[in-house]
Amino acid sequence: MMKTTLSPVVAGTMNWGVWDKNLSVTEMANLMHVCLENKISTFDHADIYGGYTTEATFGEGFKQSKINRSKIQLVSKCGIQLVTNNRNNKIKHYDYSKEYIIWSAENSLKNLKTDYLDVFLLHRPSPLMQADEIVEAIEKLKKDGKILDFGLSNFTPFQTDLIKQKTNVSYNQIQFSATHLEPMVDGSLNHMQIHHIRPMAWNPLGTIFREDTDQTRRLKKLLARLVEKYHFGSDIILLAWIMKHPSKVIPVAGTVNVARIQQLQKASELILDPEDWFEIWDESRGKEVD
Repeated sequence: MMKTTLSPVVAGTMNWGVWDKNLSVTEMANLMHVCLENKISTFDHADIYGGYTTEATFGEGFKQSKINRSKIQLVSKCGIQLVTNNRNNKIKHYDYSKEYIIWSAENSLKNLKTDYLDVFLLHRPSPLMQADEIVEAIEKLKKDGKILDFGLSNFTPFQTDLIKQKTNVSYNQIQFSATHLEPMVDGSLNHMQIHHIRPMAWNPLGTIFREDTDQTRRLKKLLARLVEKYHFGSDIILLAWIMKHPSKVIPVAGTVNVARIQQLQKASELILDPEDWFEIWDESRGKEVD
């Protein structure tokens, strides 16, 4: 069973560093306080963010923030090997050897300036992953108190079963939104409910604000009406939509906009009428339910 309790909405840090916003140490420290003030206490990382640099900048920000470690939860991921100046990789690939998993977790601890990770995830499935070797690494990290809980990211039900037969899997972070419905129809969310695995959703707003397609136009038209009905912004309605699923999805929100962060918690308070929920489903698919 899960040892961790994450906030209803998680702050995604992928955009905090050099890959996008390039926040300074002080700006990261301030943003952590903004998140905590708005009931967002969980911060989602991966070793690769910022080309293996964002965790270290965040760690300096965490140190500067003076926030008590017990007040936040830190999530990180390992396994993807990027081609960067600070890694000796010829091509992008995956590494789930026991030695690398342990080294990566310990490196994340060092960078984040913490003694433990609340949740440690395998970032993407590898065709070469050996379940027994993975489990040896995870069990050692747990025994040493370096990780409290374990999960996966972007794993299918069968890939999850391969790992789950050897050790407990508490989370699976997947792509899920009103424009990416596959987890509801390919069995992923059903599988997680059966096995008590909590889903986290990356890119929870989908492509609605980034692409102009028939699908996004239909959804924007509907959302304009729902905004008037519920008096919440479109982004809050979209988060509430995925959170209504019975698998208890936790959205990972990557915004660094303070005004938006101040609104995110409202997504857990908004209860959509079932017919409105299904209308979003219909408009996404471009047809009504059978």
